[in-house]
Amino acid sequence: MAYGCDVADRAAVETAVAYAAEAFGRLDVLVNNAFARVPDAPRFEDEADEVWQTSLDVTLLGALRCARAALGRLAASGRGAVVNIGSVNAEQAFGGHAYSAAKGGLTSLTRTLAAEAAPRGVRVNQVNPGTIRTRGWKGRERELEVLADRVYPLGRVGEPEDVAAAVAFLSSADASWITGTTLRVDGGLLAVNTGFTRVVEEG
Repeated sequence: MAYGCDVADRAAVETAVAYAAEAFGRLDVLVNNAFARVPDAPRFEDEADEVWQTSLDVTLLGALRCARAALGRLAASGRGAVVNIGSVNAEQAFGGHAYSAAKGGLTSLTRTLAAEAAPRGVRVNQVNPGTIRTRGWKGRERELEVLADRVYPLGRVGEPEDVAAAVAFLSSADASWITGTTLRVDGGLLAVNTGFTRVVEEG
């Protein structure tokens, strides 16, 4: 069931959460997946405050607003879980200064909120995806092929289903003793420096 919501608007978030709880009778899981990303300026010092404010307001503060609105209902369900969608950009430089900083902040929020929510029986975790074949890559299939071949140890980029499976696991009873954790879904990107390894192997 779809319901429009601007996560930068506290009132809209609270209305959406209330709508979901009423429609389904309870609230078990919150997945924070909204983000804003604007291409970097040619030079860091030329980046406008507005770019940073937008990224932080949607990506980081949006997750805060949603968690704040949902936490009481998640606790009441007896099995509540929050899963934040982060990014490998939170752990390593891949461009996108404001976006990466917002995702890094989300990682910190995941830990602090996990500590806050644990006594109430609510778990909070994060998934950090690598390159995922989404609509944003439409028309750039050749770039995805190069990334799969030269960058990702598992030899392919991620699919939306890869992230969905990780979210489903962290939301489920199978993860009932996991909280405050960030799960990389990145095809080995951050574990293996594929380019370096190839240079060494090829001499």
